[in-house]
Amino acid sequence: MEITPGPLLKIINSPADLKKLGREQLPQVCDELRQYIIDVVSVHGGHFAASLGVVELTVALHYIYNTPYDQLVWDVGHQAYGHKILTGRRDEFPSNRKYHGISGFPNRAESEYDTFGVGHSSTSISAALGMAIAAKYQGENRKAVAVIGDGALTAGLAFEGMNHAGVADSDILIILNDNCMSIDPNVGALKEYLTDISISQTYNKFKDDIWKALGKLPVGKNFSREMASKLEHSIKGFINKSSNLFEALKLRYFGPIDGHNITKLTDTLQDLKNIPGPKLLHVVTVKGKGYALAEKDQTRWHAPGLFDKITGEIYKKQYETPQPPKYQDVFGKTIIELAEKNSKIFGITPAMPSGSSLKFMMDKMPDRAIDVGICEQHAVTLSAGMATQGLTVFCNIYSSFMQRAYDQVIHDVAIQNLPVIFCLDRAGLVGEDGPTHHGAYDIAYMRCIPNMVISAPMNEKELRNLMYTAQLPTNTHPFVIRYPRGEGVMPEWQTPFEALEIGKGRKIKDGEDVAILSLGHPGNFATAAIRELKTEGLNPAHYDMRFVKPLDEALLHEVFGKFNKIVTVEDGTVTGGFGSAILEFMAQHNYKADVVILGIPDRLVEHGTPKELQHESGYDAPAIAAAVRNMIKDKVQVSHLLG
Repeated sequence: MEITPGPLLKIINSPADLKKLGREQLPQVCDELRQYIIDVVSVHGGHFAASLGVVELTVALHYIYNTPYDQLVWDVGHQAYGHKILTGRRDEFPSNRKYHGISGFPNRAESEYDTFGVGHSSTSISAALGMAIAAKYQGENRKAVAVIGDGALTAGLAFEGMNHAGVADSDILIILNDNCMSIDPNVGALKEYLTDISISQTYNKFKDDIWKALGKLPVGKNFSREMASKLEHSIKGFINKSSNLFEALKLRYFGPIDGHNITKLTDTLQDLKNIPGPKLLHVVTVKGKGYALAEKDQTRWHAPGLFDKITGEIYKKQYETPQPPKYQDVFGKTIIELAEKNSKIFGITPAMPSGSSLKFMMDKMPDRAIDVGICEQHAVTLSAGMATQGLTVFCNIYSSFMQRAYDQVIHDVAIQNLPVIFCLDRAGLVGEDGPTHHGAYDIAYMRCIPNMVISAPMNEKELRNLMYTAQLPTNTHPFVIRYPRGEGVMPEWQTPFEALEIGKGRKIKDGEDVAILSLGHPGNFATAAIRELKTEGLNPAHYDMRFVKPLDEALLHEVFGKFNKIVTVEDGTVTGGFGSAILEFMAQHNYKADVVILGIPDRLVEHGTPKELQHESGYDAPAIAAAVRNMIKDKVQVSHLLG
């Protein structure tokens, strides 16, 4: 299906082309840009509602500022589709998030207009401030603009950046894109504060009226600009006692203004461009603006997949037989089963109730499931605090986001040996979101921490049993359960709970010549590889280790006592991960064996479907079969001769 941009968008190959248009043409540009995003995403997929909400802001920024000389930093980057289309990637945009296509996020390697690589939230203010400080030091008159959402503003890093920006004496504009959403609705006191500002008609009308009046007063000895500023602060405090948070951080606050009024946006940005120092512009937008269904259900339309843009039908695969559930749904439903039997169980997530499926528990047990917002560090330490009081906390965080709370895992959980249960969703290669979201490193970065138990289920039954085991009183340590994004392998998954022995794996299949040691879901790839090898007369053994810490030493002594050719398989980095743990065991006990480690290679893996990336990384079923064949070449050659 050919997707054609509108007549104005068709001639915009860079912001320089956009600037050639008159301001009266900008509403049409916005309409065409919004429609092009809808057309492409409906057919090719991707994040959706966030970019629709900032169409006018994107056009205004590139129209007023001299990008890329002026540095524009997008937070997270879900909302940067319009930015990409206006900066020379319009015709490439259908390849967005596809294998070997353009990235779904701003990427410095992709374009000079992508000034900072993003994907995780709340980095934009610190990055833009760094650029502003560098510009000042180097005597450059370039501007720095950070666009951050109200959801991302809850993270500590955003406050750290604002706290420094207020005293750094650098020319930075922070644009607060306030739509009351991240992926799920925002939570917390900051959300209520921003809502208070944005809906206070009294404050906004009074502020406009007072500044019109002040504009008529003479500025001289008796009435200075400083006095006028103090008067405005007093008015804000009188009308809205909460309205000076940003100004308390020494940021000049402007707004809130309508983020869908392109005329107001361009006029305001032009004025702010000429005001030096740290500033914050509060822009109120609607996530999904211009597509009615996305405006109505912003969570569902954050990244809906392929859909019919006319009817709004989101296409789902049709199956004739029951399909396995997603691992996150198994977690979400299992925690409810456990919580119904154990009154001490709580669920915690940092802004991912839908993605992690903790939403099920939030609906059924709202007093025992907590969304803390985009605050991974707080989520971990909050869980630790609750654990000190005897509560059993399942802290569900995406693997790549857990990186943001690493110190808290060590300092607040592991050192105190608190039995917090970390459910690391999206472990392994997550697919189209690419390197910022791949859960590649959790095995390696958790494995080196004392007191940690680290496990990975091969299927839904194993996930349920690990969750059951972790919440038993017999577990007295921090307990990691890592599992991938997407579907498992068991349509009939709701099996009775069984307690597992911590640190004990299982032999799935005996064999000869080669032993395959797998951790977690890739064990299913090993099973498929063994079926293929069986047709060739090859018979490797298969062990599902379940735990990478502690390792099942008895099982490993059995393996190394029988096999001198071993393949390890994991969906984590091969550097410092499960395979490395096996090599350490081998060296410690003076075994001699040929060991091949399969997993995520020691390089950044870009985006694509999980199957494409697993194949590229060399740990899917064909790669495992090839590794086994390569280890027993002589036997394979004889088999071919006999065949």
